[in-house]
Amino acid sequence: MQKNNLRKKTAAGKVKRKKMALGKGLGALIPGIEKEEDAKQDFFYCDIDLIRPNRFQPRATFSEEDLKELADSIKIQGVLQPLLVRKDDAGYELIAGERRLRASKRAGLAQVPVVLKRVSDDKLLEMSLVENIQRQNLNPIEEAEAYHSLITQLSLTQDQASARVGKSRSAVANFLRLRQLPDQIKDSITDGTLSMGHARALLGAETSAQQVAAWRAVISRELSVRETENLVRRLKSEKKKPKVSINRSEQIYLTSLAEDLSRHLGTKTLIKKNGQIGKVEIEFYSNDDLERLIERLKKTQ
Repeated sequence: MQKNNLRKKTAAGKVKRKKMALGKGLGALIPGIEKEEDAKQDFFYCDIDLIRPNRFQPRATFSEEDLKELADSIKIQGVLQPLLVRKDDAGYELIAGERRLRASKRAGLAQVPVVLKRVSDDKLLEMSLVENIQRQNLNPIEEAEAYHSLITQLSLTQDQASARVGKSRSAVANFLRLRQLPDQIKDSITDGTLSMGHARALLGAETSAQQVAAWRAVISRELSVRETENLVRRLKSEKKKPKVSINRSEQIYLTSLAEDLSRHLGTKTLIKKNGQIGKVEIEFYSNDDLERLIERLKKTQ
């Protein structure tokens, strides 16, 4: 079989058509994609270097462990389900099956089975987003960006987008709101250190500064979602108080004392003074945190 020969041929030189099950996948997600052929479709073997990734792929991260396991399986069993591709000027563009394509490259395959489809850019975008959303392949930030792309690039309303993916409008709206969070918080959601429940709680804060402050407390104190909600409520309810007029040297001294106390207690502290009186504020984020601080203060006596 020559390298550029994309279809297996018989000895007589005729194209040998093979059939392989595509599964439910895109046919169930995008009605009509398999209408012109039955559920088992002809496929051919394509040089793997001729297939470029889907430009509309919303999934940015792939588990290294999962890819290694799939690559090991492909070395033994081969690719059991063909990739879906469309023709382009340089060769072929992937429609569905990027995980299989990546794993096949790791397994050292020169060719993979593919099924050719005629698909427009708009339909490719929709198929890519809907497939990943429906199969729950995306982390929350990727899913939020997928909804945003679906709405902006196809000029859809949130209601129309939710209907396309089979989700409620409120669920789509909640994901879209994640895009408003500061980058460091979105990074924590992407790498799994912050849950969707925590993220929704942080969205209740009034400013990005409050969100970041609460996020730091969540990570450092390992707060639950309920504790995070309580913290955000407290941050929102705090009233701004007028600054006490004190000279610069005294302010530097008080700030230094507060920093020393913060290091000792392991939490944020403030020292405020008004004339000869003042107060020390020590932050805690849960009942367990409060008990820890009390024990620490007792030991200093």
